[in-house]
This record gives sequence, C-alpha cells and structure tokens, in this order.
Amino acid sequence: MSGTLAPQGHDAGVAVLDGDRELAADVLSHLAAQIGSAERLLEIVLEQGGAIRNRQVYEVVRLAGLMHAELSRRATLDEQRAELLRRSAARLGVRPEAVTITALGALMDSDSAAHAAARSAELRGLLDELQREHIVNRALMRIQLSFLDHLFQTLSLEGSGAYDASGSAGASAARESTAGNLHVLDMEA
Repeated sequence: MSGTLAPQGHDAGVAVLDGDRELAADVLSHLAAQIGSAERLLEIVLEQGGAIRNRQVYEVVRLAGLMHAELSRRATLDEQRAELLRRSAARLGVRPEAVTITALGALMDSDSAAHAAARSAELRGLLDELQREHIVNRALMRIQLSFLDHLFQTLSLEGSGAYDASGSAGASAARESTAGNLHVLDMEA
C-alpha cells in the first residue's frame, strides 16, 4: 500500500501510513456492520425460540424467512471481510488466514487498535451467544417434531403406509398386527 508517513499525535515514535488509516477505518466500519448483523440474527433466533416454545408455526416460518434474508446479507459482509483480510495480509506480509485483530492493531493508532479489539471481542461474544441459542432452537424443533411423529404414529393404528424414522415400512406392519389384536368391550349398563 502506498501512502505517506504521518506521525500520530500521542504515539511517540509510531508512524502510520495514510493507507493504514484508511484500512483502520475500513476495519472498524466492517466490525460495526458485522456486529449489527449478528445482533439482528440473535434477535431473530431469540424470537424464533419463543415461537417454537409456543408452537407458533407461522411465526417460526416467518422468522426463518427473516433469518434467511439476514444470512444472504451476511454473504456480502463475508466478501468484504475477505477483501479486508487480503489488504491487511498484503500490508502485514502474511497470508490472509494469518491476520489477527492483534496484528491489525500494529497498523493502527492506539485508540483505533483498542476500539477494534473491543469490537472484535463484542462480535465474538455475540456469535457465541447466537450459536448457543441456535443449537437450543434446533433441539427444541427436534423435540417438537419427535412429539408430532409420536402423536401421528399413535393415531395411525392402521399403519396406512406409514414409515418409521429410518424410512422402513416395518413400523407400519408392526402397528397393523397390533391393530388387529385390539379388543373393544361392548357393555350395556
């Protein structure tokens, strides 16, 4: 990257290229965009968890659509992230996958580096929480679907072409033989 050396105010002996200032601003802006996206996803996932618990099928589906839209927007963020990593790697003389927020701090003034480190930590925390909540939602969905599967199997005494969880018709045949052995009491009072 080209640029002129411009000393930073209180950072004695540290000089940062103008291109590094631009890179620092881009990194901070990108981290803010990533945090905003992660916050939106977390909000959706938390709402979806409530909808799953309350068995609000249409709300779960609506929120899944919102999640899909946000994940599509994140694809653009991922492209921007890859470009920032390439630029940073070239400036640091390392491979893009070796760029860390600490290494980027060497290209920034101390205030920007501290701000970037704080935003990076905030983003990691949001992503960890997002992952935990998403795992909980998936487990809740599996439980709900297992309950529905059990309910439908219980209601289907005739086994009319039903398959078990492995996709085999064996469960259907087992239910058919059980259905034939059911006895009804015919009593009069």
